[in-house]
Amino acid sequence: MSRRDYYEILSISRSAGEDEIKSAYRKLAMKYHPDRNPNDKQAEEYFKEATEAYEVLKDRQKRQTYDQFGHAGLGQATGGFGFGAGAFDLSDALRAFMQDFGGGSIFDDLFGMGDRGRHTRGNRGEDLRVRIELTLDEIAVGVEKSIKVRRLVACDTCGGSGVAAGASRKTCPQCKGQGRVRTVTRTFLGSVQQVTACNVCRGTGEIISDPCRACRGEGRVRGSTKVNVRIPAGVSSGNYMTVEGMGNVAPGSGEPGDLIAVFEETPHKQFTRHGDNIVLETAISFATAAVGDTIVVPTLNGQAKLKIPAGTQSGKVLKLRGMGIEHLHHRGKGDQLVRVMVWVPTKLSVNDKRILEELARSESFELPAADKSFFEKLRETLGV
Repeated sequence: MSRRDYYEILSISRSAGEDEIKSAYRKLAMKYHPDRNPNDKQAEEYFKEATEAYEVLKDRQKRQTYDQFGHAGLGQATGGFGFGAGAFDLSDALRAFMQDFGGGSIFDDLFGMGDRGRHTRGNRGEDLRVRIELTLDEIAVGVEKSIKVRRLVACDTCGGSGVAAGASRKTCPQCKGQGRVRTVTRTFLGSVQQVTACNVCRGTGEIISDPCRACRGEGRVRGSTKVNVRIPAGVSSGNYMTVEGMGNVAPGSGEPGDLIAVFEETPHKQFTRHGDNIVLETAISFATAAVGDTIVVPTLNGQAKLKIPAGTQSGKVLKLRGMGIEHLHHRGKGDQLVRVMVWVPTKLSVNDKRILEELARSESFELPAADKSFFEKLRETLGV
C-alpha cells in the first residue's frame, strides 16, 4: 500500500476537525467501496488507503503520534488492525468502515435508497451477495423476482441454540460473559490496548456443556430459502439493494445478516440503453425518406407509430417521448430515440433502374458536396 501522507489522502488540512475528517473519509469510502466497484483492484486500494488514514486521524492519540513521527512512529501501535507494518487488508478496511457507518444502511446509501437507521450489531450473521439478471423490459417498469438463496439457517434439532437436549449454557469463564477480551501490547511508545472476540466462546459470552450434535453447537446448518426481491424501475448494472435478515443466521443467538442483491442488465436484441433513454435503429426506403410516411416501430411496450417527415436524411434521430425507462429517483420516463437509416436496394429491375436513372439526372438530386455520399452510392448502384 502506498505510504502517502494521511492528510493528503483525505484531502484535508492538518488542522481539520473530527467532523471534517469523518466527512472526507465517508465521501472517499462511498466512492471506492468494493461493492460499488466490483473487481476493481485500484478502487480497492484507494478504499484501503483512505480507511487506514481515517483510522489514524480520527483517534487523538494515534494522530498526535503520526503528526510527530509520521508512519514510522505508528509501527504496530495503530490499534486492533496492525496496519502499521503494511498488514492492513481489505477485510480490516471493511470491518473498520462498518464499525463507524453501520452494517445494513451502507448498502442502501450506496444504492441511493437512504439511511433507514440500522446500526452495527454485535453477534450478527454474515451478509450474503447474489446477482440478479434483469432484462431491459423488466428494468423499464420494475419487477419482483423470486430467488432461491443458499444460506445458513437455524438448526431444527436445537432450535438454533446450539445446545443439546437437557444441556445448558453457562457464562464463559474467559471473558466473563462479555464476548470480548482485552489484551495489552507493549511498544516503544507505551502500552496499546486491543479488544478482540473471545476465542473460547467465539464472541457469544457463553459456553455449552453439551453441544447439539446436528449443528456441532453452531446453532445453524446449511439450507436454502426462497426470497422475493422487489426491484424498482430504472436500476442499472452494478446497483444493488439490501434484503434485511436474509443472510446467514448468527451462531447461537443474535441477528441474521443481510442479503445483498446486485443487479446485472442483460443485452437487448433490438434496443440499446443510454441512461433512461433507449435507442432503436430502423431501416426505411428511399421513397419513405424522400416523401415522408408513418411507420410502425417496436417499443418496450409493444408497437408505436412514428412519423417520418419528408426529406429525412439517413442517420436522422427521431423521438418518441415517454417511451423509455422509468426514472429511478423521480417520476417520469425517458424517451425512445429512433435512428432511421435509408436502405439502398442492391438489385433493381430494368424498369426500376430506368425510373431511378431519370431521378438521378433531376436537379432535385443535386446536393451540396457534403451531402453527396448517399447519392454517390445510389448512382454507383445504378451504374450512372
